Amino acid sequence: MRIGELAAAVGVTTRTVRHYHHLGLLPEPERRPNGYRDYTLRHAVVLARIRRLTELGLGLAEVRDVLADEEGRELDEVLAELDEDLARQEAAVRERRERLRKVREEAEQGRLPAEGPVSAELAALFREMGDTSPPGPESPMAAMDREVLALIETTASPGERERMLASFRSAFAVPGGVERAHRAYALLDELVDADVDDPRVEEAARFLVGSIPEGLVPDVGVDEGHSFLQALYADFAPAQAEVVRRTLRMVAEGRR
Repeated sequence: MRIGELAAAVGVTTRTVRHYHHLGLLPEPERRPNGYRDYTLRHAVVLARIRRLTELGLGLAEVRDVLADEEGRELDEVLAELDEDLARQEAAVRERRERLRKVREEAEQGRLPAEGPVSAELAALFREMGDTSPPGPESPMAAMDREVLALIETTASPGERERMLASFRSAFAVPGGVERAHRAYALLDELVDADVDDPRVEEAARFLVGSIPEGLVPDVGVDEGHSFLQALYADFAPAQAEVVRRTLRMVAEGRR
């Protein structure tokens, strides 16, 4: 057979056949006097096996090992590993579809937050914060806080996410907890155009120290080049950033 005939018989392209030659998966056939390759039935059998193995999901390196193992032990091990990997992928797909189902339900009910998609737990927390929000335009600081919480939920470990949510839930469960949060947002909103030495900066910082959920503030330096804090400060107006610095400093001093 010529290379085109072999490729057509097995259902691959001639380029694929040449690639398998290059990788050493398919042995080179003898050549006719005119220089053309002369493929045999054996080449078709091997090529068909390579196709079946790759269609199962094996990589070409795994195919090479399987072809070199005459007793079949390598194939058994590779197929078992492949089956386990597919099972993990199926479980991951099921989990993603379940999360997607919940998000779609939130969207259909008009309850998907602007920062979504987020977890059902965080979406519930956002609703709790908004249900008792004061009348009037939404607080810019509250909107930023939700964005930061969504960011933390995405990047934090499962344990850290649960700790964050538990801290907020416990803080809001206290009578007046949500109202205190909105008061804190209002104090910060008022400082958007203020100077860093405005006396309201100290007032807001002290109020925040008494309002931040216990255990929410991590043990990080205030001005020690922590990348997340520096990015957070850059998003605030100068006076607002100073409030956060003072708040973290007072929380840290309270832990000593």
